[in-house]
Amino acid sequence: MAGGTGTLSEVYQQARHLLLSVRDGLERLERLESHSSLSSPRASARSHDDNAPDLAHSLKRDLSQLQTYSVEMDRLWRSQMPKSHRDLWKRKLEQVAEEVDSLKLALDKYLSRRHRRQMEAKERAELLQRVNGDSARVLQIFDEEAQAMQSVRNSSSVLEEAYATGVAVLAKYSEQRDRLKQAQRKALDILNTVGLSNSVLKIIERRHRLDKWISYIGMFLTVVIIIVVWRWTH
Repeated sequence: MAGGTGTLSEVYQQARHLLLSVRDGLERLERLESHSSLSSPRASARSHDDNAPDLAHSLKRDLSQLQTYSVEMDRLWRSQMPKSHRDLWKRKLEQVAEEVDSLKLALDKYLSRRHRRQMEAKERAELLQRVNGDSARVLQIFDEEAQAMQSVRNSSSVLEEAYATGVAVLAKYSEQRDRLKQAQRKALDILNTVGLSNSVLKIIERRHRLDKWISYIGMFLTVVIIIVVWRWTH
């Protein structure tokens, strides 16, 4: 039983020594990670990537060895320890197992953060490459947009000119209509004065109606032309 206890004690001491080594390694990893976040992104990332992977791999190997120690110590205390020592060794082994689990969790979290940083760096590099590669395409899009805006401005200018022309034409027709009315009234006054016949007056009225319809048709055609020009420019 003394030999068995010595064997268990020896494995336990090896496990404790390895636990201290793993804890120290994790602290070194965290210092490297903290330094990389405070230094310039490129230099710190390069220094961190040079040292961290080998250290992380070594820690994973040590944690695997600690798990092997835990299994071996559990077998030893169950098979070799007398009842008077079992409770003590059980608490010791449970403490070792808890520390191993805690260190393994810390290492897994670190590896997860490192993987996330690597993916972010890869995405940034790919994005930068796409931006540099597509710069000519971006400039072309800007040129096309500028040309489209210039075309819209030109179309708007043409439409404004057509609208102004239509307004001027309508104003001219209105002025001519007023003049025709005045001429008609003067003609009627003269005809009434000289005493022309009713047939002559009817002829003048028909001519007046014809001139009025000509004016209306002219205004309608002007509006149609304005609408056509507006739709064509848009």
